Amino acid sequence: MANATLSANTRAETGKGAARKLRQAGNIPAVIYGHNREPQSLVLNSRETEKLVKSIPVSSTAIDLSIDGTTVRTLIREIQRHPFKRSILHIDFQELVAGETVTVKCPIVYVGTPEGVRLDGGILDQIMHELQIQVDPSNLPNHIDVDISALKVGKSLHVSDLTVPAGIKIVDDASSTVCVVQQPKQAPDSAAAGAAEPELIRKPKPEDK
Repeated sequence: MANATLSANTRAETGKGAARKLRQAGNIPAVIYGHNREPQSLVLNSRETEKLVKSIPVSSTAIDLSIDGTTVRTLIREIQRHPFKRSILHIDFQELVAGETVTVKCPIVYVGTPEGVRLDGGILDQIMHELQIQVDPSNLPNHIDVDISALKVGKSLHVSDLTVPAGIKIVDDASSTVCVVQQPKQAPDSAAAGAAEPELIRKPKPEDK
């Protein structure tokens, strides 16, 4: 399980005006909720937060959030960004508690080279890059390995074909295609291409009649 740490402080002022002042001062407004707690308004350091978010898989990383000196294990649920600058405007955290499952998006790591690629020149098409899973926070994985080494040309893997560690439940539709090995592209046949060239048509000369 991936872990990270971040510091936060509680804030009393809320609303658009207060949030704008925080951003101008180099901070990010945030909120934490979950585990039957009332939503609590927070403030984060912008530089520290931006650096962290760029370095982790956000959807599957548990963050030990230190709030005024008290550490709470959390998961980032939503990041609001500026439409043009892409800077972080607001973050939602959910408190994690062992024994209470959460639904998260977890990256897929494809393992091996498909048989159809190695032997028959097929092309691997990775349709899904992450899985939505339900898991206890204490067992939150960094990624899900998907073994594709036996996949032949024209064959595909579906969610129902995947094997995941105990304690993890895949939420995605079981019939969804995860990946497929496509037929290799055929090079154009030069002879056929030549035969397909249009025949020159000319009017017969008088002496040809």
